[in-house]
Amino acid sequence: MTEQAIELADEASMVAFGESLAALAQGGGVIFLHGNLGMGKTTLCRGVLHGYGHTGAVKSPTYTLVEPYETSKGRVYHFDLYRLSDPEELEYLGIRDYFDDESLSLIEWPERGTGVLPQADLEISIERAGAGRRLSWQYNTEKGRKLADKLSEVRVILP
Repeated sequence: MTEQAIELADEASMVAFGESLAALAQGGGVIFLHGNLGMGKTTLCRGVLHGYGHTGAVKSPTYTLVEPYETSKGRVYHFDLYRLSDPEELEYLGIRDYFDDESLSLIEWPERGTGVLPQADLEISIERAGAGRRLSWQYNTEKGRKLADKLSEVRVILP
């Protein structure tokens, strides 16, 4: 599987890319988001949620671990596992109930849930690239392959 990537200049580009991702991810799936603190994982999630039609604020669920969103285009779960001390804590959260074929799950810091989380359809890594960010992705499932192929055609157009 070939890694694909795009460089984004700023926060507005990250949100626009997230909106494009939302349009392509209709129908659900599991997306892992990798990157150090401050790389823009939550900003990307904000773009996805805007793309799903959410108009309110999007905050990082660092303390609650998950923030559910019911939108006109479907259900989105935004997970932030940064403060998770043991993957087994996810069992107490009822983690398995969140994953179904219709919901989109965006998971920040997925490595902290290793052994409990389902396999990701798509994994996106974010790293610094000059003043902007470089996003690279790879797929793990057939659903992820289709999404990755479509994502490779995305060109971020800013308003």
